[in-house]
Amino acid sequence: MNDAVAAMGEEGGAAAPLKARHALLKRLADVVSLPASRINAFERSVTGDLLVEMLRLAAPEERRRVAARLAPLAELPNSVARMLLRDEPEIAGLLIEQCASLTDADLVSCARDAGPDHRFMMAGRRGLSEVVTETLFSFGETAVIECVLRNTTARLSQVGLEGVVGVSRQTPSLCTPLLKRPELRPSGAYVMFWWCGPEDRRTILQRFAVSREVMQEVSEDVFAMAAREGWSDPVSRKALQFIERRQRNRAAIAKSPFDDLEGAVAHAAQNGLTRETASEIAYLAGVKPLTGAKILGDPGGEPLAILCKATGLSRADLLNLWRSMRRPEATADGAVHPDWERVQVTYEMLAVDRAQTVLRYWNWSLSSALTPTLLRAIRQGEDEAVDEYSAPQRAAMMALAQDFGR
Repeated sequence: MNDAVAAMGEEGGAAAPLKARHALLKRLADVVSLPASRINAFERSVTGDLLVEMLRLAAPEERRRVAARLAPLAELPNSVARMLLRDEPEIAGLLIEQCASLTDADLVSCARDAGPDHRFMMAGRRGLSEVVTETLFSFGETAVIECVLRNTTARLSQVGLEGVVGVSRQTPSLCTPLLKRPELRPSGAYVMFWWCGPEDRRTILQRFAVSREVMQEVSEDVFAMAAREGWSDPVSRKALQFIERRQRNRAAIAKSPFDDLEGAVAHAAQNGLTRETASEIAYLAGVKPLTGAKILGDPGGEPLAILCKATGLSRADLLNLWRSMRRPEATADGAVHPDWERVQVTYEMLAVDRAQTVLRYWNWSLSSALTPTLLRAIRQGEDEAVDEYSAPQRAAMMALAQDFGR
C-alpha cells in the first residue's frame, strides 16, 4: 500500500510542484509590489531575497512574467533588480525600458556587467544622466553611441561628448547625430570639420561659425592698454589676437619675398605650390604651418574658401589658390566640378568675421585651446595619411609634429 502511494506521488509530482512554484512566484512578486503603507522596507527586502533564490532556478518565461510584473514599481528590491537586469535581453529589457525606479548605479552596473544588447536597449531609455551616457560611450560600440546621440532625453557630459568626437573620426556615421546635440560646442564642431562630409561641414559653418562682435566691443579699449605695455603679457596678447578684426600677419609682409598675400597666391597659381610659397601663404595669412598644411591638404576644399574669406582674398584669388593645387575646375563633360562648386558656395555663404572665427579656432586649437581628447582626435591617423599631402604640406606637418611631442 505504501509503495503504491509512493509511486503515485512520483507520477503526480512532476506537475504539482510546478503549480506551486508558479503560484509562489506570483505571490512573492505581489508582495514585493505592495505599497509602502502595506509593507516596510525590510520586509520588502527579505521577500526580494527569497524571490531571487526562486528566480535562479525558474524558467525564462517565469522570469519574464516576474519582470513584467515588477517593471512599473516605484520601489524595487536591489537584489531583484540586479539579477533581472543581467538576465537575457528580452527579460532585462522589460526593466531597462520601463522601470522608472532604477538608479544610475543600477544602470551603470548593468552596462558594465551585461552585454551589447543590454547597452543598446539602455541607450534608448528616457532621461539617461551624464554618468550613464559616459559609461555607455566608454565601450566604443557604434550602434550604442548612435542610439544615445539620437535619444533627445539623454544628457551628455562634455567629457563624454569629446570622447565621441574622437570616435567619429573613424566612424563618420556618428557625425550627423553628433552635430544635432545641443551640448556640442564650437571647439568640438571645428575639430570634426576635418573629417565630416560636405553636408555636415555645411551644418557646422551654419551653426557654429559665430561672430566675435561682442568680444570686440567689450575689449576695444584693451588693445590700447596692451599696446602701451608693449604687448609684454603673452596671455592677453594671445587672447587679443583671437579677438582682433585683422587676420593677416603684417609683420610677415616685411620679411616676405612677396608684396602681399595676393602676390603669393598668384605666384603659386603660375608656378605651382612649392614648399616656400606654401609657407609664405600660411605666414602671410596669419596661421601656423600645420594649420596651412591641413587647409591645403584637405580633400574637400572648403577650408580654402574659409581661408580666403577670412583673409579678405577675392574670388579670383580663391580660383588662383585652387589652380595652384592642381584641383579640377570642370568635369569631363564641361560642367562645373562638384568640389569647385561647393568651395565657391562656401566662400559666398560665410561672412568675413565668422570665417575668421573658424580659421582662428583651427589655428588656436592646434596649440593649446583644446582638451587632450580633442587634440588626440586631430592628430590621430595623420602619420598613416601622410602620403595624401604634398611635399610642402608634409614638411609643415612634420615641423609642427615636434610641438605635439610625437
